Amino acid sequence: MRLDKITRAAVEALEDIKARDIQVYDVKKRTAYFDRVIVATGESNRQCRALASHVQEVVKGAGGKIYGVEGEKTGEWLLVDIGDTVIHIMQPAIRAYYNLEELWAPPPKPQKIVKASKPAKPVADAPRAARKKAVKPATSRSKTKRVATTRSGD
Repeated sequence: MRLDKITRAAVEALEDIKARDIQVYDVKKRTAYFDRVIVATGESNRQCRALASHVQEVVKGAGGKIYGVEGEKTGEWLLVDIGDTVIHIMQPAIRAYYNLEELWAPPPKPQKIVKASKPAKPVADAPRAARKKAVKPATSRSKTKRVATTRSGD
């Protein structure tokens, strides 16, 4: 996936303030509202707010436009809309709970189904000698002796 100038600037801004687990998804085929989704993690409310603020500054400096920002009061999950790209900045617990990666990541490729080999013949269809061996129980030749115990003082 080739990133445009504004999206690349947003990713670099996230890296500047040490965002973790930055993921960029191409969602052109999934929605008509935007082309890319960026998901990043900040460790605290303060870091998440700083990440969103820095992204806004860098995007404006690169010639982009900020269409909206949500979540600045709480700082747990911030959304920055820069037009063709939407940026989600989340704390680890919020990111794990909402799991946006599952929503926006491409679906896994289907696996080929491998045909199983012929199943083993049941015992009833086996030759007579094999059936005798299969039915014959295992015996043990050692015998154990029972020892009678008595209670003293009864």
